[in-house]
Amino acid sequence: MDKYDVIIAGCGPCGAMAARAAAKAGAKVLALDRRKELGAPVRCGEGIGLHWMDELGLKMNPKAVSAEINGSVLVSPDWKRRVVIRNKETKGFVVDRKVFDKDLAIEAGRCGADISVHSEVYDVIKEGGKIAGVKAIVDGKKHEFHAPVVIAADGGESTIARLAGLNTTATLYDTDFGVEYEMVNVDCVDLIEVYFSNADAPRGYVWIFPKGKDVANVGVGIGGLHAPNAKYYLDKWIKAHPERLGKAKTVAIKGGIIPVGAPMTDEAVGEGIIAAGTAAHQVDPIHGGGICLAMEAGKIAGEVAAKNALAKTCDRAHLLEYAEIYKKVREPKLLKRLKLRKVLEKLSDDDFNAIFHHLDDKDIDNLLKSNFAAVVGKMTSLLITKPGLIKTMSGLL
Repeated sequence: MDKYDVIIAGCGPCGAMAARAAAKAGAKVLALDRRKELGAPVRCGEGIGLHWMDELGLKMNPKAVSAEINGSVLVSPDWKRRVVIRNKETKGFVVDRKVFDKDLAIEAGRCGADISVHSEVYDVIKEGGKIAGVKAIVDGKKHEFHAPVVIAADGGESTIARLAGLNTTATLYDTDFGVEYEMVNVDCVDLIEVYFSNADAPRGYVWIFPKGKDVANVGVGIGGLHAPNAKYYLDKWIKAHPERLGKAKTVAIKGGIIPVGAPMTDEAVGEGIIAAGTAAHQVDPIHGGGICLAMEAGKIAGEVAAKNALAKTCDRAHLLEYAEIYKKVREPKLLKRLKLRKVLEKLSDDDFNAIFHHLDDKDIDNLLKSNFAAVVGKMTSLLITKPGLIKTMSGLL
């Protein structure tokens, strides 16, 4: 079988959701993934917000849950201030991606989508200036699969979108690099720990995501323009905090690039092609999380692709419906987060310490939720003592 309505390159959270949505809409769907086992290798902290499951209409398989999360704790650079935030947005799970991702693919299969692993898409098929399918190596043999619309859901290094003529290039300034160790002998609580310090994680942060009683993902993300590399900063941080991780042992190493600039919208759509998820830079610019955003984008892409494939209207003008929907449901929130990222990256560790000691948990929660006006208003006394912050913080208004 080589003819489909919708073909999806990549069957991670974005691709699986796209396959599920398109199949539910009545389309004949094929999702291809180069990996033999979905969910590996892991390239993130594996955190999933509980509210996302409700919003996407999904149920969490208990077997996919490594740990339940009931909040987050943010730590100032001097370690003298710990802000604990517990609310609906910080309640969720750290998942086992091998189980979680496979569950998403299983649901897509239940809806009728064909799933092909160990199948690397290496090129697109063009007919009359439009994308008309893909070329893939399936179990070592070359195949061609045809469809009037292709969804590129192949991650941050997406090659399919570029081969289709979309410019998915991210500058180093708008790219973060992350490295993470899965470690044992780590004292864990039901909180995600986030440590801020330009010295330890320039334009980023160090994190500890619990995966059980004494197992956790310990990682760091840094800005793409900073040297020498993320692993250097993570090793340095772990060595500098023996009281926290002195007995910890590494059992796995993970990592990858994280696009943290503006999400692609109109530019993510071409003639017969849609880029979605991390391939379209649809990642939170503050914390770099992308699993749930990718699933949301995949769902939208799958629905739009199926609708137009069945109506035989897979030209760019019709597929731009995907971009229009994304602009309404997600882009404004991500652009506000990008504004906050650009302010935070200008702060020194002294600035961070002052802000942490001046604001309470509700204020910092409001800041993270992009409720900037109320927070800046409360910082009047701090701005008087640190006038250099006035210009920086004004970027939020």
